[in-house]
Amino acid sequence: MNVKVLGAANEVGRSGFLVDCNGTKLLLDYGVMFGRRGSPPQYPLHVKPKDLDAIIITHAHLDHSGNVPSLFVSGNTDVYATPPTFDLSKLLINDMLKIEKNAHPFDLPELNNMMKNAKEIGFKQKVTKGNATFEFRESGHVIGGSTVLVESEKKRLFYTGDIKTNGSRMLREMDLDIGEIDLLITESTYAKTEQKPRIESETELIEFANEVMDRKGILFIPSFSVERSQEIACILRSANFKHKIIMDGMALKVNEIMFKHPEYLRDPKVFSEAIKSATAVREHSERKRAMGEPCVVISPAGMLVGGNAVYYLQQLSFDSKNGIALVSYQGEGTPGKKLLDTGMVSTRGKDLKVQAEVKQFQFSGHADRKELFDMIKQIKGNPKVCTVHGDAESCEMFAKEIHEQFGLETFSPAVNDEITI
Repeated sequence: MNVKVLGAANEVGRSGFLVDCNGTKLLLDYGVMFGRRGSPPQYPLHVKPKDLDAIIITHAHLDHSGNVPSLFVSGNTDVYATPPTFDLSKLLINDMLKIEKNAHPFDLPELNNMMKNAKEIGFKQKVTKGNATFEFRESGHVIGGSTVLVESEKKRLFYTGDIKTNGSRMLREMDLDIGEIDLLITESTYAKTEQKPRIESETELIEFANEVMDRKGILFIPSFSVERSQEIACILRSANFKHKIIMDGMALKVNEIMFKHPEYLRDPKVFSEAIKSATAVREHSERKRAMGEPCVVISPAGMLVGGNAVYYLQQLSFDSKNGIALVSYQGEGTPGKKLLDTGMVSTRGKDLKVQAEVKQFQFSGHADRKELFDMIKQIKGNPKVCTVHGDAESCEMFAKEIHEQFGLETFSPAVNDEITI
């Protein structure tokens, strides 16, 4: 079994791994990496669709799924994912194409062609292609999100995609009952950092929400539309939060997809109650009306890049009664990062000081350092380990530490590197 690294090497974004099982070729993920504003997106190394026996998408986030349609410009290859992953990938890729017109080497016809070749599979459902088999396991990262187990000629590869080993209020924990493996390809996003325990972050967020309500303000929670928005709604609901909760933007479409796939949720009842008790805002005319009383507004974009976030920022930033809770990762160069670091927002071409109280809360969908090492401890066999999907320092340090602690052979590969087992 030979694995070629196509992307996500010493970087977060454009995941892609080509697995050659003695002539049977499986592509694990094929994502996109967004450049800084003004610079073009980047993709994994090119592969020829006609050489592929199967394309496997671990989950819907664009850094894992976003470039798959490029393989359907002229080809037809079976593409495998869970049902929620297909629904969400279609939504997110569609949205990407709408926002970034003509920025990508494909458009809606290729996305539609990808969906025509979609083969939906559930967890633990084995698929045979040539002399290889593969199956999905739960990853705890996002609804329908999977890890992948590939087996060929008595060699076994485990690819984590993105993982949250403990799961969340929304999702069950990661499934690590996978037997002995020969090669582990693991994400390394937070290999350097330990996050606050989820329960502490939840408690702090609820306290902040209540403080803002007590002073008759509005709390704006800009949030990723997939998973994070719904998780925040569930946290407030579980705390018997008494005030109105507004949900807006693409999160509403994601809610509908999640209602379609309750078996992929940890507790569908909690999810259903949280979403049904929230107020959905779909029209611009409803936005201002909805904020006529103290309430919480959950709306994308999580990093304040576009979306309805711009409207809410302009309405709510300049009154000290209000609050802004940042619950999503804030990438360098984004308005969210600027707000966090400087307390300023750009509005109508000017930088203005925000009067609302701004706080950040840790709600990562990725495993942190402790969880990643706990996962490694549970891995059976004596596998080679590849650390990917992290910045260069995270990938290299994680590889070094795994080798030192567990004595395993480790790599922090570069793009185009190959690993053989």
